[in-house]
This record gives sequence, structure tokens and C-alpha cells, in this order.
Amino acid sequence: MAQDRPLSPHLQVYRPQLTSMMSIAHRATGVALTTGTIVLAAWIISLALGADAYALTASLLAHPLGQFVLFGYSAALIYHALNGVRHISWDLGFGLTIPQVYRTGRAVLLATMILTAALWSAVWM
Repeated sequence: MAQDRPLSPHLQVYRPQLTSMMSIAHRATGVALTTGTIVLAAWIISLALGADAYALTASLLAHPLGQFVLFGYSAALIYHALNGVRHISWDLGFGLTIPQVYRTGRAVLLATMILTAALWSAVWM
């Protein structure tokens, strides 16, 4: 006996908002950080395996694709950390009004761009 039940609203009904996109991005960066940590662990293990293993890993990470992965990992790490602080402030009862939520959301995005650019400019200097 199938009944016709109303569907709850979903992503096709609502227009994307800063808050929803940042929530999705926070979850996606968490997954990216898990994957990127495997790369970090491989790099550390290559140090223990000797000069040849380290040279291979270093050459892979120096490749443009490796640099792209490292850039994405660093941007994800910075975004996830800053947005995590924002979530902790909400847990403590700060910044819960709609204007504050949008203001801190924009601040997280701007700070992520600035800190990622600063990190990579320091790497390439």
C-alpha cells in the first residue's frame, strides 16, 4: 500500500545561500583533509624508508599536479579550521543573529583566501 506523501523541501527547491554552501564546503573539506592526510602520512613514511623513497615522494609532490593537491590541502585545512572556530563560537552562543552569521561567513572566506595566499607566497619566496 503505497501512499502519496508530500516530499520535504530539498536542494532543488531552495536557492543556495552562503550558509548552506559553507556548510557543504565544511563537510567537503573534512573529507578532503582525510584524503590529504594519507598523502601527508605517505610523505612522512617515505622519510623513514630512506633517501630513494623520499626523493620519489618529493618529486611527485613537486610535480604541478602534486602542487595542486598540496594547495588544495592547505586551503581546505585553513578553511576547515577557521570555519570550525566559527562553529565553536556558535556553540558558545556568540554570533547567532543572521547578520552576524553572514558577516562571519564572509570573514572566514576572506581570511581563508588571505592566509592561503600568504602561506603559498611564503613557500615560493
